[in-house]
Amino acid sequence: MSDMRRREFITLLSGAAVAWPLAARAQQAKGTRRIGMLISGAENHPQWQAPMTAFRQRLQQLGWAVGQNLQIDYRWASDLNRIRAFAAELVSLAPDVLFTMNTPSVLAMHDKTNAIPIVFAIVTDPVGSGLVSNLAHPGINVTGFTNYEFSTSGKWLELLKEMAPGIARVAVIFNPKTAPYANGYLCPLPLHRC
Repeated sequence: MSDMRRREFITLLSGAAVAWPLAARAQQAKGTRRIGMLISGAENHPQWQAPMTAFRQRLQQLGWAVGQNLQIDYRWASDLNRIRAFAAELVSLAPDVLFTMNTPSVLAMHDKTNAIPIVFAIVTDPVGSGLVSNLAHPGINVTGFTNYEFSTSGKWLELLKEMAPGIARVAVIFNPKTAPYANGYLCPLPLHRC
């Protein structure tokens, strides 16, 4: 795993640790903590092996060892119906914190609880999705990291124009089922009507 990816994962872990409620920390200082993880994808896919190993190793470096003072409940799903079912199942286990990666998973978890902290790693538009009230102060039990800032889409066009000055038109293609946030990329663009 590259140093950059390792730093990103450690940053993510730090966010998860902050999300654990202080009261639970005081009550369970000597007890076992529980993390519920809902990952969109196949468990045996190679892309997940290194990040999951790094996650567990970093937790262990911080004093949290699986089987000793930590339990991690993993659920892996790609299908939206399974994501919803696993979100309900993980919430029913009453973990200290829930962790997930993308918008459908966070929405499914948020539909099931407003009490357990939910930390996400990759949500494109947490404000527009209704997950948080604003980025600086989420205001609810959901927090995490967004992977894009829509205002940068205009910069992408500027860079493209610098690389290929003869470009007169650009097409943007999104699948509305998997990218309901697509309009957010288009609104900052010149001449686009939102």
